[in-house]
Amino acid sequence: MGFIDDERVELRAVTDTTWELITPITYVGKVDTFVVPKGSHTDLASVPGVLTWLVPRYGRYTKSAILHDFLWRTGPVSRSDADGIFRRSMRELGVPILRRWAMWAAVRAASTFKRKPGETDSSLRTKAAIVGIGAAATPIVAVPAAAVSVALLEAWLLEHVAAAIARLYYKARPAKAKPVNTPHILDAVRQS
Repeated sequence: MGFIDDERVELRAVTDTTWELITPITYVGKVDTFVVPKGSHTDLASVPGVLTWLVPRYGRYTKSAILHDFLWRTGPVSRSDADGIFRRSMRELGVPILRRWAMWAAVRAASTFKRKPGETDSSLRTKAAIVGIGAAATPIVAVPAAAVSVALLEAWLLEHVAAAIARLYYKARPAKAKPVNTPHILDAVRQS
């Protein structure tokens, strides 16, 4: 069971954070088979930018993330079941236990805020797992996340200060017209 081995993940960028599946991927579960069709959209792993140093948006778990997005958007199973399939499929792909449980806890926590009307999840076990994993991950993630946030803020400020200085410099000095290099197209390309 799991993803069909010879299926490659082929994506086309739609926006900076959204991709479209070019070829379908298939997941065979214990009972159901899910086919994520060509044309489905995904944001890959929904990781806040500050934490992408710890969990990149893609990796060994990419197929699982695409399947999870599909299951959440189309709803053939409950979100709780979709999250469980996400965790199980990551295990089948060989994602290390701490990473897959942290990612699962994040999507379970997100599902408490993004519920469909009438959908409930009162599982004490689920809530305890989310709290436990969150408590264990906080000291590991908080300090580096704060450092990365400060560094990103410094880079943003530096970029804006440099841009302001450049605008003042070029405003004070008229630009000289430079010749544009026009591309040369080969005749073979023009004919096809």
